[in-house]
Amino acid sequence: MAGKTKIYGCDRVKLMESLVVGDIAELRPNQGTLSLFTNEAGGILDDLIVTNTSEGHLYVVSNASCWDKDLVLMQDKVRELQNMGSDVGLEVMDNALLALQGPTAAQVLQAGVTDDLRKLPFMTSAVMEVFGVSSCRVTRCGYTGEDGVEISVPAVGAVRLATALLENPEVKLAGLAARDSLRLEAGLCLYGNDIDEHTTPVEGSLSWTLGKRRRAAMDFPGAAVIVPQLKGKVQRRRVGLTCEGAPMRAHSPILSTEGTVIGTVTSGCPSPCLKKNVAMGYVPSEYSRPGTRLLVEVRRKQQMAVVSKMPFVPTNYYTLK
Repeated sequence: MAGKTKIYGCDRVKLMESLVVGDIAELRPNQGTLSLFTNEAGGILDDLIVTNTSEGHLYVVSNASCWDKDLVLMQDKVRELQNMGSDVGLEVMDNALLALQGPTAAQVLQAGVTDDLRKLPFMTSAVMEVFGVSSCRVTRCGYTGEDGVEISVPAVGAVRLATALLENPEVKLAGLAARDSLRLEAGLCLYGNDIDEHTTPVEGSLSWTLGKRRRAAMDFPGAAVIVPQLKGKVQRRRVGLTCEGAPMRAHSPILSTEGTVIGTVTSGCPSPCLKKNVAMGYVPSEYSRPGTRLLVEVRRKQQMAVVSKMPFVPTNYYTLK
């Protein structure tokens, strides 16, 4: 589940860019981007997807676990700008979100839509009827590293649509743990584990979310802290780790080869694709180079781990050639 919001009015981009680090103004019609809400200390309040719809509003999807604070953040900013004479408003959407992910996702969905999904590349969306359910927004995205879509469907049609999708033998229900192993193999952050309000985008290896124009203007919350970090040195960084033996889990200590505790694992699990254990965690910058050998403590036993590039498993996002 996720929080879904429409931001409308002539100053909708102004509103969004006062809260996030991304370049929302440069988004083409029906193009979306992953961005971050940040605070004045440079910490990440949440990660979210912002889409510039062709219907004249921004479509915002944020984490369910952060939904209450995200909504207050946006509502407060709407009121602030409205009091200054800006043309902007906010509407909470009563929609469900269904994620259809995997190599055959587009093939399965194509049977229930008239739009040609070959023309819908990664991080773009379109409104269409899906298996007889009207007013669905289909976005070519997902948090698995695989090709797939997220379908924003009116709540009254959610069960009907899910049932129609499950009639295809290719489609199986997947629990959160299955999704979590995929997002970890793809090197994607889980808010509250791998990033939080005490983590900056640079520390979290998310500098790519900072729009070039936004960096130059330094006009997003926390820019005075975050932008200098791009050129300077941060004390710690999020890294990928691989190891044999017992799987690394969140809160497992990370140690130097001399046995000194230098960091903590934030997410970890056995990788079904790689047949070895993968994890993410934070270490001092001098230990962040891929290939660096470290130790992790699992069940009070130390075992060797290696700093590894992410994603651990190559992503399969659909892009137009």
